Amino acid sequence: MAVTPLSLTGRALRLLSGREHSRAELERKLTRFEEEPGALAAVLDKLQAKDFINEGRVVESVLHRRAAKLGTQRIKQELQAKGLEPEAVADAVERLRASEVERAREVWRKKFGSSPVDAAERGKQMRFLASRGFGGDAIHKVVSGGDED
Repeated sequence: MAVTPLSLTGRALRLLSGREHSRAELERKLTRFEEEPGALAAVLDKLQAKDFINEGRVVESVLHRRAAKLGTQRIKQELQAKGLEPEAVADAVERLRASEVERAREVWRKKFGSSPVDAAERGKQMRFLASRGFGGDAIHKVVSGGDED
C-alpha cells in the first residue's frame, strides 16, 4: 500500500492538535510543503475562519505553560517569536508585570529556598533569576528580601 503525502490542511491540523500555533508559525513550518503559490495562504485563511487558528488562545497557552517558570522578558520574546500582533504581546506583558515579583519568588524558592550567605551566592541567585527573564527590580526584591514583601 502506497503512503499518500499529507495535504497542507492535514499537516496544519496535525501541528494544531499538539498545541496552539500562530498563523506565522504555521506559515514558517508549512512553506516547504506548498506546491502551488497561494495554496498555503488559502488553507490558513480557511482554518482561521473556522477558529482553528486563534491568536488569543496562543497567548493564553504560552502564559499558562510558561508563566510559572519564566520572567516577563523571556515570555515576551517567546510571544514575539511566534509572530503575534504587538498589541496582543503588550497586553500579555502588562498582565505578567503585575505578578512578576510573586512568580520570581516562587522560582527562587524552588531553586534555592534560603537567603544567600555571601556575595558569591547572592550573585549566583541573581544571575539565575535574570537568565529566566525576570526584571532587575523583581530580582532585587526577591534575593535581598527572601520571603518578605
